[in-house]
Amino acid sequence: MPLKEWIERGRELGASDLHIETGTPLVARVRGDLLAVGEPVPAQQLTLAAQELLGSESWTAFLERGSADVALAAGGMRCRLSLYRTLRGIAIAVRLLAPAVSDLRACNLHGDLRRLIEGGSGLVVISGPTGCGKSTTLAALIEEINSTRARHIITLESPLEYIFANRRSFIRQREIPTHSPSFEQAIVDAVRENPDVLVIGEMRTPEVFRLTLNAAETGHLVLATMHSASCGEALGRICMSFPAEIQASIRAQLADVLVGVVCQRLDFIGAHHLRVPRCELLLASSAAKGTLRAGQFSQIANVILAGGEEGMWTFDRYQRWMEQKSDWVHPPAPRSATPDGEIVKVVHATRPAAAPSSPAAPAGRRAAASEPHAEISIDEDLDRDELAELARKIEERTR
Repeated sequence: MPLKEWIERGRELGASDLHIETGTPLVARVRGDLLAVGEPVPAQQLTLAAQELLGSESWTAFLERGSADVALAAGGMRCRLSLYRTLRGIAIAVRLLAPAVSDLRACNLHGDLRRLIEGGSGLVVISGPTGCGKSTTLAALIEEINSTRARHIITLESPLEYIFANRRSFIRQREIPTHSPSFEQAIVDAVRENPDVLVIGEMRTPEVFRLTLNAAETGHLVLATMHSASCGEALGRICMSFPAEIQASIRAQLADVLVGVVCQRLDFIGAHHLRVPRCELLLASSAAKGTLRAGQFSQIANVILAGGEEGMWTFDRYQRWMEQKSDWVHPPAPRSATPDGEIVKVVHATRPAAAPSSPAAPAGRRAAASEPHAEISIDEDLDRDELAELARKIEERTR
């Protein structure tokens, strides 16, 4: 399937995103810059790839609506795809996600963000422009809870991006519209499902804002994402989405439930060849709540500036911390989920497709060194020479 080849090519280039359109070359976003790769993609090839990806039922819906969202795992890398129609024909935007869910440290985020999840209730907002890593930061906060506390976590996403494994917490992941027709309905259902933590993939409509505030007000810890350029703008967008006559009560409700707001951007650190988030962090201090109740969103930046001792971070202060940091964590190389790197799961069909199991390796045999992502199995009966050889191969694999 051409899609698998395009994703593999993007992974080799270290791309964060791919843009594929009929009649134009593959375009990869590498370290924030766009790079054209290869020859123009034929219309028939892209159409066949889209049809195979969506299936007959979803393909019909795509032709009617003109867009579709899909998540899949290909070659050990999880991807989020947005298919849409353009003047030239079909286009696909692919976001290449990290190969595994990481905690705050592994995402190169400051430990002060952990304060956002210390409480048992309230609203945490993760904001920023498109493509700044909001989903990764949200996943890192969920993983921090998952690894340290026994909580019932319900996530509502469209589509599902990171897949979590239960550690100390119990995580139920629901996709919109596969498992529920809308975010509004899913939030109403979720508060009846005894969650400790409710995760809302993205807040867009006034009704979702209203239901999110109500969920946070009824004793749940709610983590949600939205688009904004600053913490003040995020709070302003929430309040301004409601009619003017009720905005004062919304500001009071938001001030009561607010835990904190993170706004982030991605910076490229050339010395380490890394794109890492640079954050602004607002915590719900008395000054922040008073400013919010008064509707003085332009003063939120001053509240953050004065709140350094309380754990708040301006973009400039956070950048100075980044300049002093030396122990950056590089993301692990993705590993193939199957020997041939085929697509193993497609989400956002009528029902999620089951992932085919990969063939088991023979006992006592190591994978060939020529297979860069193959599994290594260890047999208890290996002699000393075989163990030494295995250790050498593991060392080569991890360089």
